[in-house]
Amino acid sequence: MSLLPGVRGLLRPLRCVLTPPAPPRRGYAAVADARAILESELEGIRVAGTWKGERIITSKQGPRINVDGSRGTILNFCANNYLGLSSHPEVVQAGVDALNTYGAGLSSVRFICGTQDLHKELERRLAEFHEREDCILYASCFDANAGLFEVLLGPEDAVLSDELNHASIIDGIRLCRAKRLRYKHMSLEDLEARLQEAQSSRMRLVVTDGVFSMDGDVAPLEGICALAERYGALVFIDECHATGFLGARGRGTDELLGVMDRVHIVNSTLGKALGGAAGGYTVGPKPLIDLLRQRSRPYLFSNSLPPPVVGSALRAVEMLLASSHIAQSMAAKTTRFRDQMTEAGFTIAGSAHPICPVMLGDARLASLMADDMLKLGVYVVGFSFPVVPKGKARIRVQISAAHSDQDIDRCVEAFIQTGRKHGVVA
Repeated sequence: MSLLPGVRGLLRPLRCVLTPPAPPRRGYAAVADARAILESELEGIRVAGTWKGERIITSKQGPRINVDGSRGTILNFCANNYLGLSSHPEVVQAGVDALNTYGAGLSSVRFICGTQDLHKELERRLAEFHEREDCILYASCFDANAGLFEVLLGPEDAVLSDELNHASIIDGIRLCRAKRLRYKHMSLEDLEARLQEAQSSRMRLVVTDGVFSMDGDVAPLEGICALAERYGALVFIDECHATGFLGARGRGTDELLGVMDRVHIVNSTLGKALGGAAGGYTVGPKPLIDLLRQRSRPYLFSNSLPPPVVGSALRAVEMLLASSHIAQSMAAKTTRFRDQMTEAGFTIAGSAHPICPVMLGDARLASLMADDMLKLGVYVVGFSFPVVPKGKARIRVQISAAHSDQDIDRCVEAFIQTGRKHGVVA
């Protein structure tokens, strides 16, 4: 009988011991390296005190909400719900009705089989609201800003942008091939210099936020429009923090400053004052809107807005077209908060806008004060780098038409108590 099979059996365990282990797969090493890099970045955010946590809301959006981990009702002073329409019964019911009539969604982009009469009616009403020729809907105003500039502007054109414009505007401009010129924040003198520099361009577009969301300051549109007319430029404004409540009828910054007929293109959102769900849009000359429908990539390659969102927004716009009462109630509430906070010793940035940044400077201080405010029953959030420049941390308070005078007074009292604890006010 051969001994070979037995010998092989004896050698097999020994071979396993002597054979070196296989080197780790490169794919696993790449994942481990990437994880280490990401964890290092995250730890840096934590150490800097700029970590942004997400509190869990367990109720409808509104001036009073329920927050996971907190007892009782909390006053909410940090939502973009300027007119209090996010949970307005008529707005909610319009969304329910649209859901029942038109379904949950279209499963399509607009040009294939994603346009319902509901979408066209909202576009028509938004154009009417802004007193422009036409309107195009997007999934968000970020998409509207991403989809505009590369369609409108070519290499022979120039875009002149305020240095503190919203990140979505900056990203949208990066996608276009026009000559890019930045001017100092709200500086008409610097804008004029940039316009002079751009005179050889075929078309010039001045781009600005109507209201700058971090500071609540209003762009000097009268001066901007005057310079644009002198140097042959178009004017674009982003009205996300103005639509629905600035101006006598809530039409926005251009109405507030009397330049509605001098601003050529407006982008804005449905996700703030106009119901607060989602969506954005562009209003302007019909040839521009027609061209955006043909070439704007976020429009062409994103699903249509869901019918419940469209229905809710349409009802909000109809309410504002019918009455300006809600919009007009904002001014007194904003003044009440700003005056009381200033008298208490806080520094409030911006002008007479519902965005009321309580300036603190230190990121960790802003975060700690916001946590202490929540313990006192007031929901606010600290803003720090990279949302705002380093050294400019603040708690951004936002006043809503749904806040009562008593709500505002209670918020101020909580700020005073928390500010004294942290040595911000005496």
